[in-house]
Amino acid sequence: MGAYQYVALDEVGKECKGILEGETPKAVRQALRERKLFPVEVVETRTKENITHQKFVVRKSVSALDLALFTRQLATLVRAGLPLDEALQAVSEQSEKVRIKNIILGVRAKVLSGHTLAASLDDFRKIFPAVYRATVAAGEQSGRLDTILDRLAEYTESRHSLRQKINHALIYPVVLTGLSLTIIVLMLVYVVPKVVGVFQTSGQSLPILTRSLIWFSDFLQHWWLGILGALGILVFTIRRSLANEGTKKRAHRWILKMPVIGKVSRGLNTARFTRTFSILNSSGVPVLESLRISASVVSNLPMRDAVEKAAMRVREGSAIGHALNKSGVFPAMSIHLISSGEASGELDSMLERAATHQEKEMDSTLTTMLNLLEPILIIFMGLIVLAIVMAVLLPIFQINQLIL
Repeated sequence: MGAYQYVALDEVGKECKGILEGETPKAVRQALRERKLFPVEVVETRTKENITHQKFVVRKSVSALDLALFTRQLATLVRAGLPLDEALQAVSEQSEKVRIKNIILGVRAKVLSGHTLAASLDDFRKIFPAVYRATVAAGEQSGRLDTILDRLAEYTESRHSLRQKINHALIYPVVLTGLSLTIIVLMLVYVVPKVVGVFQTSGQSLPILTRSLIWFSDFLQHWWLGILGALGILVFTIRRSLANEGTKKRAHRWILKMPVIGKVSRGLNTARFTRTFSILNSSGVPVLESLRISASVVSNLPMRDAVEKAAMRVREGSAIGHALNKSGVFPAMSIHLISSGEASGELDSMLERAATHQEKEMDSTLTTMLNLLEPILIIFMGLIVLAIVMAVLLPIFQINQLIL
């Protein structure tokens, strides 16, 4: 039995949409006619999902919070002893979002046809990432699906929390910088010409600061379209360059060498890697498979390559900590914790500790950076405003000296 999304018309011609389960599309159409509805379109949920992905009508994935909520609800129902198909049905009924309901019913249809939950999730790879599917498969094999789902929910929530923390940290400086630049441009384009124009008509020799301000103001007024075009070309060129893997890898390597941003990027990717590796390894996924999947969540390409090379060394018999240390891109503290975990047989807890340590260190670095950035932006804004004010006042001082 599969889940089908339908579009139908009622007796007065009003369009109705919904989801029905049935053996075939024909059976669903018959069920709609019995409800006195005229079926217009009946499409299997998974097929519908693939069509919408191809047309880019909807987002490629659901939000992390929605995925965590689905996982936690499913874990609760499975722990309560409900069969998996009934648990999925209950979660779909609980969901208020039509798209998520469609996905859950599509998964349930595969489960009802005899597939495992992990194999059913495999039809929705855009929704459920590789780490999610591998962990669920390990949970099913070990018979600890409810516990594994709980850990998956915590993992998804922690990743979302980390992403939100970074976004919130970046919002303030971006908004402040944007407002500062906007105010300065408006002053140069609209305020300065009206004030300084008086001195231009007087015929007096203007100070170099005032002449520079007038030139820059005229440049912005007459060439603003060219400036915007040049910025657009620059952004397009950078995006095209980063589409090349070699250029992107060089850019990521350069980012790692930057004083503050490099430390944040290194800490973020290390936290992602260690937390993902921890949940996979503790769920019973083989070490090499765990390393391969964990490498996919690392966004920095040199660090991702380092994890993949480490997996090859581990396959040859090397210890995980030693293999990662050879790359030279991971923080020393994380390497020591991983090596200590291997030696003591507590690798999972040490991986969690390494992830927590990196997240705290990154949070501290971001806080320090923001505390420094705010006064720097204020001083920068003040200096520019001071330059504009001085450019306006200097000619006035010259006139006063001539009168005296």
